Amino acid sequence: MNAASIMKLMSAKSQFSRNHPKFEAFLNSVFSRPMEEGSVIEITVTRPGEEPITANIKVQQSDLDLLEELKELAGGIRS
Repeated sequence: MNAASIMKLMSAKSQFSRNHPKFEAFLNSVFSRPMEEGSVIEITVTRPGEEPITANIKVQQSDLDLLEELKELAGGIRS
């Protein structure tokens, strides 16, 4: 990833944080300790005038492995 792409991504992340501070606080709380296998992650999307749609996943070891790989990749980008 080139420097311009990284700067653009960092700017978009900052804007998202300003627009949605409660969501950022929620994520910080969730990820303040390691995710455990067997945890359930659920998300609901409610579009204007429509019924909510909900889905969930039960975290598996392969999911945790993927998250670890992504964290390592992100660490390499910051270096």
